Amino acid sequence: MAFVFPGQGSQSVGMLADIAERSPLVGDTFATASAALGYDLWALCQDDPNGRLSETEVTQPALLTASTALWRVWLDAGGAQPTLLAGHSLGEYSALVAAGAIELADAVTLVATRGRYMQEAVPAGSGGMAAVLGLDDDAVIAACAGVSDGVVEAVNFNAPGQVVIAGDKAAVDAAIEACKAAGAKRALPLPVSVPSHCALMQPAAERLAETLVGIDIAAPNIDIVNNVDVEKTRDPAAIRDALVRQLHSPVRWTETMQAFASAGVSQIIECGPGKVLSGLQKRIDRSVGTECLETPAGFDAALGGA
Repeated sequence: MAFVFPGQGSQSVGMLADIAERSPLVGDTFATASAALGYDLWALCQDDPNGRLSETEVTQPALLTASTALWRVWLDAGGAQPTLLAGHSLGEYSALVAAGAIELADAVTLVATRGRYMQEAVPAGSGGMAAVLGLDDDAVIAACAGVSDGVVEAVNFNAPGQVVIAGDKAAVDAAIEACKAAGAKRALPLPVSVPSHCALMQPAAERLAETLVGIDIAAPNIDIVNNVDVEKTRDPAAIRDALVRQLHSPVRWTETMQAFASAGVSQIIECGPGKVLSGLQKRIDRSVGTECLETPAGFDAALGGA
């Protein structure tokens, strides 16, 4: 059994409210994060009149804290320890917290800073991302390579026939048309302000490397398959290096889930808000069962089946 932790896009106002009614660990976890961040993160997640939850430097600590809270509730309820962990982009930080490699207070400030670096690397409105559906990986890569003006790259290999591209807005728009011409069923812009995991994030990665020097990282007590190499490491220096490269490199999610299957994983539990990763898994390998912890019913089903 393995756990996966979601990335940006899985957040929603009111997330974990039902689970919080059942376990004080949710409130305790958000209190720790709020103290580190200097604002009431739980209140923001439950009632967000100003739309701050969609801001990258808020979204990242909010999702990490929500995922960590569910992980703690799982363990408190007697849930089994997984043999492997992975996280999609930001979710890799949640995995590191779950595995005891980074303390929550350090992690939430780290990912808030990461979000700020990402936003500052590309002026608002000048970058973009798009989802390409129904086209194989090589065809998407070729479509991006055929755009001569500006940066556009395949950055999230989420599932067979589901790839996300990112880069300069005009280049992304050109790649969308190229993907359609190559036979994509759909190619549509995503409502994001930061072109994640492409070369435009190199300045953010350089700043993140400097910040990571001051973060205590221990050897994880559970193996984590990372995004950038699809490999496991317990060496803190290698973990730091992978986190830096992750910011401007593709998320190889399909390969990660294939690595899980090769390792004998037969059940995957999504530990965080939403069901995005469970949906992707159904496109990657339906023989591997999935459960989500976001609702009491889902939590109980996962607990009973693990």
